[in-house]
Amino acid sequence: MRIVWQTGATSEHQIRRSVQGYAECADTEVLERRVRALNGAGLQDSEIATALNAEGLRTAHGAPLSGGTIHLLRKRWKIRTVKINGVEPNPERWPDGSYSVQGAAIALGVTDQTVFKWLRKGRLVGHQRTKGQPWQIILPEERVAALAGQVRCTNPSRREAS
Repeated sequence: MRIVWQTGATSEHQIRRSVQGYAECADTEVLERRVRALNGAGLQDSEIATALNAEGLRTAHGAPLSGGTIHLLRKRWKIRTVKINGVEPNPERWPDGSYSVQGAAIALGVTDQTVFKWLRKGRLVGHQRTKGQPWQIILPEERVAALAGQVRCTNPSRREAS
């Protein structure tokens, strides 16, 4: 914006226009292009946010970008997350000895959904590097034996009642 004062002096000011969302934001195409490029370079959501904030890019409302915002934008623009193991399927065990969801399900004799439920409830301990990354579940052998034993005790019998 440029102001011409009564005295003839001028001053220029930058004002960020208030918008409702990314559809109205002037930087959306630039932001999407940069997110795609940084994601393609193998950066995680929080690393992408840090890089974009350093470049001066902001959310549609002018706030600094966060890893969670980048995650939501990737979902909106159908950009896949960078996985630990590239495009390969998750192994049963990761190189550090932790289990994937599928590996923990096999070791415990339960379904993948049960593993996710137990992670939510705190019955299993695991972490993701960021949203969308595979789970890495810490499961010592004695814990495997204890949980598998509980599963055997709680599974309904397949025999008919006599």
